[in-house]
Formats: sequence, structure tokens, C-alpha cells
Amino acid sequence: MMTDTKWLSRTELLIGREKLERLMNAHVLVVGMGGVGSFAAEFIARSGIGEMTIIDGDVVDPSNRNRQLPALATTHGMSKVELMADRLRQINPEIKLNVINEFVRPERVESMLAGNPDYVVDAIDSITPKLTFLRAAYERGMRIVSSMGAGAKLDPTKLQVVDISKTYNCPFAQQIRKQLKDSGIRKGIKVAFSPEEPIKESLMLTDGSNFKKSAYGTISYLPATFGATLASVVIRDLMETESPDANQPG
Repeated sequence: MMTDTKWLSRTELLIGREKLERLMNAHVLVVGMGGVGSFAAEFIARSGIGEMTIIDGDVVDPSNRNRQLPALATTHGMSKVELMADRLRQINPEIKLNVINEFVRPERVESMLAGNPDYVVDAIDSITPKLTFLRAAYERGMRIVSSMGAGAKLDPTKLQVVDISKTYNCPFAQQIRKQLKDSGIRKGIKVAFSPEEPIKESLMLTDGSNFKKSAYGTISYLPATFGATLASVVIRDLMETESPDANQPG
């Protein structure tokens, strides 16, 4: 239990002491510290979450600076997860932080989930690791919210939170949905997605490293909006509040 809660006085004013304490006693895992996951992690930490696990094996690239929280002109080549760990500890020095500086590889997913977090935030942007993580969390009955594609889109007001079975106009979600269906998972995973028509001309091919063969162009605010949306789902669910636009899995 945290002792210094003065910095959370405005949060407590909004949600009350009981719900704040639920957050302070919760453990959230965020996988992926890119444009979506870094903002999700920060917003969750600023809500007063007592324990977090953050996972990413990547380092900052100059092309990350248009959208990723740890990416600065002074941090090129540095570990994203370590940069975020320092930042989260500066926000809340009393947070219990588990830092996993690794890429998500299928053989490591089970051990990454072994801490049995109360909620999992999936901000992985590569198909194979994402599918492995989603399947494992789903099979364990964990509460999870997943980000679909934040690239090739411009309008943050189009974002929705739905069951994955209800996504459309998102090529990334389409691939994930199809492969989950092949594994017998048709619904029951909550996702943030945008039905805005993707700007297909922004697609580029990559070298295929870390299971990623292509990428779309991005704008500064869209991944951050996805991250804020994921954080809001986690925080509201952990407080056991209900949102009319957030479908319950199942």
C-alpha cells in the first residue's frame, strides 16, 4: 500500500477513496512501449496503480520521435522499456515495477504472464507475438484489452472499444481476428480500433525483423489516443465502473 497519496488527491476527488484503493492494489501488465503502449503505461501509472509490469526489447529509433513517449533527440539507441521505467518511477516513486527488457517471443509468453496481473494491455504491433500473447492471456482467463492498428489513420474521434468480433475497416484487426478464429477464439477479447478508412498509400515494407514485415505511416496524436483509450478501459474496469461503449467480453 502506498503511503504518499497527496499527488493523487485530484484522482481521489473524482473517484473516491474506495476506488482509488482498488487501483493502488492492482497489478497491470503493459506489453509494448511504442506509440500506443508508452502512453497507456504512463496514464495507468498516473492513475495510482500499485504494480506494473512493462515489456519491450526495442531501442529508440529516430523515426519513433513523431509518436513515442520515450523517443527524444537525446535518447536514440536507448532501451524504450528502461526509459519508461525511469519515467514511471519519477511519476510514482512507490510503484512496484517489473521491467522485462525483451522482445515478445512465443516461447517466452507463458513466463511473461506468470505474475498473474489483474489486467493485461496488449500494445504489440507485430502479428505473431501479438497472437501468441492474446491466445495465452485468453486461455488463462485474464482480463485483456488490445490495440488494433493505429497507423494509416488520422481522426482520433473515430476510435471505438468493442469485442474483436465487431471490428471492421482495420486490416490489422482483420488479420488478428482471422487467425484467432483459426485457433477457436471468435470473441471475448476487448479491443480499441478505428473504423476510419486506412490511408493505404502510407504502407511501407520492412526488413521483417522481430516478426514485422510492414508498417504504416503514423501521426503524433493517433497512437497516443489509442494508448489513452486502452488506459481508460483498464482503469474503469478495475474500478468496476461500466461504460456504455465498452462491450464486455463474451
